[in-house]
Formats: sequence, structure tokens, C-alpha cells
Amino acid sequence: MQIRDLPYSDPGDPDVRSGPRFLFWLGRSQLTGQLKSLSWGLLHQCAIAGLPLAVGVAVQAVVERSGRGLALAGALIVALGILIAVGDTMLHRTAVTNWITAAARVQQLLARKTAELGSALTRRVAAGEVVAVSTGDVEKIGWFVEALSRFAAAATALVLISFGLIVYLPSLGVLVAIAMPVLALTVLPLLPRATRRADLQREKAGKATELASDTVAGLRVLRGIGGEELFLTRYRRASQEVRKAAVRSARMWALISAIQVLLPGILLISLVWYGAALARDGRIDVGQLVTVYSAATLMLFPLRHFEEIAMAYSFSRPSAQRAVRVLSLRRSAQPSTLDAMSPEGDLYDPVSGLMAPRGLFTAVVCGDPDEAGRLAERLGGHAETDDASDPEPSVLLGGVALDELPLDSARAAVLVQDKDPVLLSGTLRELLDVPSSGRVTAEDALAAAHCGDVLDALAQASVDTDGDPMRTRITERGRSLSGGQRQRLALARSLVTDPEALVLDEPTSAVDSHTEARVAAGIKQLRTGRTTVAFASSPLLLDLADRVVLVHSGTVVAVGAHRELLRDEPRYRAVVTRETDAEIATPVVQDGLAGIGASKSAETIEEFEERA
Repeated sequence: MQIRDLPYSDPGDPDVRSGPRFLFWLGRSQLTGQLKSLSWGLLHQCAIAGLPLAVGVAVQAVVERSGRGLALAGALIVALGILIAVGDTMLHRTAVTNWITAAARVQQLLARKTAELGSALTRRVAAGEVVAVSTGDVEKIGWFVEALSRFAAAATALVLISFGLIVYLPSLGVLVAIAMPVLALTVLPLLPRATRRADLQREKAGKATELASDTVAGLRVLRGIGGEELFLTRYRRASQEVRKAAVRSARMWALISAIQVLLPGILLISLVWYGAALARDGRIDVGQLVTVYSAATLMLFPLRHFEEIAMAYSFSRPSAQRAVRVLSLRRSAQPSTLDAMSPEGDLYDPVSGLMAPRGLFTAVVCGDPDEAGRLAERLGGHAETDDASDPEPSVLLGGVALDELPLDSARAAVLVQDKDPVLLSGTLRELLDVPSSGRVTAEDALAAAHCGDVLDALAQASVDTDGDPMRTRITERGRSLSGGQRQRLALARSLVTDPEALVLDEPTSAVDSHTEARVAAGIKQLRTGRTTVAFASSPLLLDLADRVVLVHSGTVVAVGAHRELLRDEPRYRAVVTRETDAEIATPVVQDGLAGIGASKSAETIEEFEERA
């Protein structure tokens, strides 16, 4: 796999049983790149290992005053220099390719999982952790994959060089061959402690990232309530904890590095002392001593890769574990079993008993907003699921289980608009350029969502688009717009898609009553003949619905028209009219509030119809 071939057509099915298994799967998936890097690494390391032999030949030629031997040594050094340059260049090229392609594979896996889970992802995993995984953790995982092949080349080179020294000069070669494994394994007792400190640093850094992400997302609200300094103080405290953990981790790695310098130094001193004694006694030549000493010195370079791979693994293992925690999440406990299709019919949730008949505008009233959000997600097939032995039954559309449909088909059949939808940066035309049936134009959707004032505001804000609001750029998350304007633009985007079933969670919560009445009427008119479900508690919207469903404690307890439920169902009246417990217990007040609620709804709707 080359960088120019990215992205992957299929990043694969990862092993998410554990962090180490995921790293192993990632390395195995890039076996070709690993073998290329290993081959070039061996060429580079072995060419470097050949230099001492050439230097030894040159020294011995000078001692013996042999011009032919000196010329041979020079030619050998030139050839080895060329091999070192080629090997080093190609090793770096293939290693960086492994790094980038591994990081790209992980990012594609995360993007695919995000698209699969949708908004349910951030309810299972903190948004800051998802950001940390897709940025810093991806880099650390790529680092380990890149370092793995270089470590394998270094370890193989050490074995070959040690064996060569034993054959070349057994008296000194055996000493070097025995010392190398000791040098490589000496730091092993320190690695668990270094790994724990690195894990602690990663954990604190992840929490600090989550805190920063939450603070930035809520900065506008924090400034409004005067809580900005409080959260900044918390972030400073978390940042200092990360710094202290990083210093403790760095101290341990500094100790490991010091040992990696001290012990090889002792080896070289011992080698020189013993070799000099052998040369003095005439048991070895000076050239042989220089060769073995140079080889032992150069062996310290591949020996450093043992420290690097240990550090790379200690940092990448918690990163891989966090990636696994995200990638192991499932849309459903049951895999898709049906081919792509477009089901039509009633939308039914067997868990709550909620039925949304085909072609009707159904309003759902829940006393608990969180319960309404969870039910809305269930209707879209995005409910939180674990691999439990007894999963909840899937929502049905026309008798077809959404969980058994391919993801694309399920998303096309039922669209859920969250209570707090996100607007991506770009022009208004780009915002409304979404997959759709083609039956609803952008102009019709904007009109139904009553976005006239939004278009005027965008036209006035236009500086280089000739006043065309469709070409005006919307800032990230629509921060330049008010809450009501963002909500209506998001509603228009949902209406453009024209799905078989549209689920709206509080679609008019951020607008005034007159705008709400117009938006509700626009939704009903535009969605005529299509299934629409709106979670709301506003009498203005409820009075326009074809049928209203009351959900209490996760179960449907009443179905009917708004005014009928307002008159006959105390629990419904308590949610819609905001009754207190004392008022619910008083029949006279109860009847009075029912009449007031119904009359206010009727007056507002009649007033809207007259103006329309």
C-alpha cells in the first residue's frame, strides 16, 4: 500500500478483543510494507556492520605496508557507503509509509464507526475521548507499527553480527555475543513501571482533552452564566496533573536511557582491555582488535531500537485500548440479514408500544426529555446496544426490522433529527446538498421551516456573493446564527431529504410561539402523505398533529387528539400545561386548566390561520 493509494477501499475488520490484539492485527494487515521495511533495514544494518571489517583490513594493510590491501579496503568502504545510503533512504521511505498508512487505516475505521453509530457514539464514549483517539492516539499507534519493522531488522542484524564475530575471532566474539542479550534485556524489569507511568500520563491527558473539548463546546453558555473562569481553573489544574505525570514518566525513560549508555560503555571498556592484552601477547592482530571494537561500537546503534520499541509499545498500547473501546461498539446486537430495500408502512416500536401510522403526523409527549431522546434514537435504529444475550427487539417499519437492514437502507428509510442538531461549516447550498428523494426542493424546505428571516440575515452578511443567501458561508456549527435560526436550518435540511419516516426531537423548542405555529403548519403541509413523528410538549404543535401519543416511563399510556387528552388524561395535562402536584389533585383547578389549555391552543391556531 502506497500513500498515493489512500484512502483504503476497505480498511478491514479489526480484532477488537484487546489493545495488543488490535496492534497485532494492524501489523499483520500491513505485512507487505513490514517485509519491505525489514528488508531495507537489514541491508542498512548489515552494510553498517561491514564497515568495521573494511576498517580492520585497512589498518592491517597499513601495518603490513600492503598497497593492494589498502586499495581493496578503500573500494570496500565505498561500496558499503553506497549500500548504507540506499538502505537508509529506502528504510526511511518504507517506515514512514507504514506509519502514515497505519494511521490512515485507524482513522478510516474510526470514521466508519462514527458514521455507523451516529449520535449514539457520544452517549457511549465521551466526545473528548473520541477526539483524543482520532488525533494523538492514531499517531502513537502508527509509531508502533513503523518502529516494529525497524526493530525486527535491528534484532536480526544483531544476531547476524554476533554470529559473524564468533566466526571471525572467537576469543572476542564470544564476549560480545554473550554481552548483547544482557544489554538488550537489562531494562526489562523497568519497563512495567515505565508503562504504568505512561498509561497514567495518557489517562490524565485524555481527561484534560475531554475537559477542554467540553469547555470549548459550552464556552458561549459559560460566559453567559459567569462560569468561564471556573472551568478554566479546572483545565489548568488538569493540565498541571498531565505535566507532573509526564515528568514522572520522562524520569523513568531517562533512567532506561542512562542504563542503555552505561552498560554498553562498560562492555567497550572491557573489550578494549581484554583485546589489548591479547594483542600484546600476539594472540590477535591489531587489525582484528580494531575490527571487533568497531563492530561492537556499531552494534550499539541497533541496540537502541530495543528501547524505542519498548517506548513505542508502552505509549501505543493504551492508545490502542482506547481505539478498541470505540471500535468495539455495535449498532445492533444482530447483524444485518436483509438486502438493500426501501420499506414502507407504519413505524412501530415494540418496546414502548409506540405506533406512527404511515402518512400521518404523529406527536409524542414524554414527561422526561431524556426518555424522549432515547425513544427518538430507537425509532431511527440508532439505539444503544451491547452484545447482550437478550437484546431488545428492533423497531419495525412496514413490518421490517430496521436492525436487519443494511445501514444505508435504514438511514434512508428513517431520519432522526436530534434536539441539538449540528450545522457543518460551508455555504447554505452545501448544507442543503444532502442525499434525498428529489421530491422536495431546497426552496420548499426553507419555506416550510419558515427560514425567511434566516435568508435575509445571510444575505445581509454576504460580502462577496452578491447578496445570494444560498452562497453565503455558515460558520462552524452555525455559531454566527441564533439558536432558533440554527434549529430551523437543520429542520430544512431534514425536510429536503424527504425520508419515508421523519423523526423530530423538539423541532421548535428554540423559536417563539408565532414562529412555532408557522413551522408546525409548514411541516404538516410539506410532509402530507409521509410518516412524521415529532417529540414535543407545545400545544401549538400538538394541536396540529393527526394523533398524539403519551409515553410514560417508557410505555405508551394514552393515544388520541390533543384536546381530548388535555381534557381526559391528567398525566398528559400535567406535561402540556406544566401543572404542579397540588393542582393535579384539585379537580376544579384541573378542569379550569384543561379549558384554558384548550382555549389558548385554539386561539393561537385560529389566529395563525387568519393571518395565513
